Amino acid sequence: MNTTEIARPLAALFIELVDGAAADDAYVLNRNDVGLFRSLDQVDAAAASRLTATGSSIASHVDHVRYGLSLFNRWAAGENPWADADWAASWRKTSVSPSEWRRLLDDLRGETSRWARVLAAPREVDDVELTGVIASVVHTGYHLGAIRQMAPAARGPDA
Repeated sequence: MNTTEIARPLAALFIELVDGAAADDAYVLNRNDVGLFRSLDQVDAAAASRLTATGSSIASHVDHVRYGLSLFNRWAAGENPWADADWAASWRKTSVSPSEWRRLLDDLRGETSRWARVLAAPREVDDVELTGVIASVVHTGYHLGAIRQMAPAARGPDA
C-alpha cells in the first residue's frame, strides 16, 4: 500500500511531539506544549543520569529513542537493520557527562529530523512496515511521557 494519504498527518503528529504544539493547533499535546526537545533542554546531564527504581534514566530513554529512530532511518534508506538490532544496548547508556548529554541530544535531533522527512514522503509499504511506521510516532509519544514523569522540569503545560 502507499502512504500518500497518511504521510503528512503522521509527520505532523511526530513533529508536534518533538517540536511542540502550536497555540491554535494541537492534536496530541496541549496547546503551547513545547514538545520533546525543549523539554529536554530543561534537563541537565546530572538529572538525565539519575536512575529510577527500575534502573532506567532520562539518558537511557533518550538513547533508546535515538537508536530506534536510527533503525527506522536505515530501513528507509533501503537497509534491513532489524535482523541484528540490539535493543538492549539502547538501554545501557544510563549516565552522561555534560558533553555526552549535548551530543546525545544532537544525535536525537538528527535522527528525528531525518525521520520526519521520511514520514512526510509517501512510500510503498506492506502491513508490517506500515504498523512499524505508525508505531514509531506512538512510541516517541510514550517516551516523552515517561521522561516527563521522571523530570518535573521537563513537564508540559497544564491542560
